Amino acid sequence: MAASPGGSPAPAVEEPAPQPEAHAREPGSDRRASRGRLSFCTKVCYGIGGVPNQVASSATAFYLQLFLLDVAQIPAAQVSLVMFGGKVSGAAADPVAGFFISRSRRTGSGRLMPWVLGCTPFIALAYFFLWFLPPFTNLRGLWYMTFYCLFQALATFFQVPYTALTMLLTPSPRERDTITAYRMTMEMAGTLMGATVHGLIVSGAHSPHRCEEAEFPGPVAVSPNATCLYSIAAAVVAVTYPVCSGLLRLGVKEPPDPSAPVSSQDTSFLAGLALTVRHPPYLKLVISFLFISAAVQVEQSYLVLFCTHASRLHDHVQSLVLTILVSAVLSTPLWEWVLQRFGKRTSAFGICVCGL
Repeated sequence: MAASPGGSPAPAVEEPAPQPEAHAREPGSDRRASRGRLSFCTKVCYGIGGVPNQVASSATAFYLQLFLLDVAQIPAAQVSLVMFGGKVSGAAADPVAGFFISRSRRTGSGRLMPWVLGCTPFIALAYFFLWFLPPFTNLRGLWYMTFYCLFQALATFFQVPYTALTMLLTPSPRERDTITAYRMTMEMAGTLMGATVHGLIVSGAHSPHRCEEAEFPGPVAVSPNATCLYSIAAAVVAVTYPVCSGLLRLGVKEPPDPSAPVSSQDTSFLAGLALTVRHPPYLKLVISFLFISAAVQVEQSYLVLFCTHASRLHDHVQSLVLTILVSAVLSTPLWEWVLQRFGKRTSAFGICVCGL
């Protein structure tokens, strides 16, 4: 409290001043927070957009090799080439998709949403023809190689803009975490649905394996309507793309992106790729993810083959697949607690050691 020239204390008029300012800022911050909030319908519709890729990926991971060997009856070497080519195509499409999407212009539907909607009909057709049996036999390996590579590339061009929508829908980090949780929940449900629905439809396509036939003199017995069953399963999964994309478009409105960098237009694809590969933490993360995902995909691909051809569990394949996926979903809270308790690096190392 300052003194006046006459010696008497001056009235303390300066002290209450910060209070009105604080009150003046609070309504503005509340308005900004309210603008960042998303409705429940928007969160659900955004989560539904991630279902189709997980449904299709789960079905192909568990049943594509079985289909190629038993129904399409192409050589095992060609099956390996098909699987390898598809994975390479999906991996190569990642940086290409990011490059072209970052350079795309905004339209009436937004900048990212047109990529999701534009890929939808093509990826649905590519997925359906991936399970279609062509009338010719000599070039079946090339047929499935083409459509599997096309499906993996289109799935990447679908997934990259879809996940990037998270950063544009709201400026609130808390809301971004919430919609990410919705997306992951829906994706886990899609993984379960893909393996379950596809497996139930095609369960009658393969005859039970007899262990007495030790020498395997001929091809494994396949039901006459196996082609029809796989086509029905492919159509059911393919329909999820337009349905879920339509719900995503109706329930989610892409806002403008005021922070879109103009300088990124001057960076070439090769220059951007060179900057990326020179970042050691990113390289370590990518290599780790590569080995982990490869191990998971190998396990998924060969589990159904092993249960169908090398064990007496032919009638229980669907139950085993469902048990594995349900246990993975139910263990998610446990692994979340482990990550928070021990940290990401320690948890990842411990999980890798347990997996060995």
